[in-house]
Amino acid sequence: MKQPLTQGLLSGKKTKQLSFSLVFLLLLSLVFQNSALAMSEREKKIKEAGKLQVCIWPDYFSISYRNIKTGLLEGIDIGLSQEFAKDLGVEVEYIATHFGIFMEDIQQEKCDIAMFGVGITEDRVDFIDYSEPYLSSSMYGIANKNNPMLDSWESMDQPGVIVCVQKGTYMEGAMRNSLKHAELMTVIKNSQREIEVRSGRADVFITDYPYVQKMLQLYDWTKLLSPDQDTDQIQYAYAIKKGQPEWLERINTFVQEIKTDGRLKHYAEKNNLLPIALIKP
Repeated sequence: MKQPLTQGLLSGKKTKQLSFSLVFLLLLSLVFQNSALAMSEREKKIKEAGKLQVCIWPDYFSISYRNIKTGLLEGIDIGLSQEFAKDLGVEVEYIATHFGIFMEDIQQEKCDIAMFGVGITEDRVDFIDYSEPYLSSSMYGIANKNNPMLDSWESMDQPGVIVCVQKGTYMEGAMRNSLKHAELMTVIKNSQREIEVRSGRADVFITDYPYVQKMLQLYDWTKLLSPDQDTDQIQYAYAIKKGQPEWLERINTFVQEIKTDGRLKHYAEKNNLLPIALIKP
């Protein structure tokens, strides 16, 4: 009588173990299915097309700059966009834009992502979604070295001084909020800032660490005005069209990876941007 009972118990245990195994395999299958479904529609389209379309501003020195001597693109985001495309298993195609129109270009889906040091501002969050930041810079002034009125960052904000900024940049909002006495001039093209200062129509233009590198390397008429203390930091990120959470998550995964695997540090060093690179994840 005891033997059949024992066998029944063992048989019951085996049945339960088999049931638990089947449930585990089912759950595991669902996990893999959900992981597959997690790929965004945007990434699927990119893989089907075989290319990642990247909006860049090709006049952003050290970021996404077309070298006038070689005609080739160079800068930290040229290198990192190629790394991202490689991670996705596709080629990269660059779409030229600038700060005045890039949000419209993103909304019209002319590109999958903007990778050219897009400053994070409150004015833009209604129109685009940002990745996690990967660079952070103070603001700097560039004046003509023959200008007797300006010898420091702090000397800018005085009556009679004209401060030039590029429309649509972080600097426009920052200067509009901080200047009490100086006059603010806005221009469309970044090269106009230099023209206005060299001609004397403006006394100084405001820029960031990457663009300072260009001015100091290429022009001998410049005077750098560095703040005694760091200004409000401009944090730089990548930007996409709103309403794509899975695509944004994939981009943030890339940003986290380049911070830890050495790629961000490598391209920051290569382009003289290591002091502003957010290396730690």
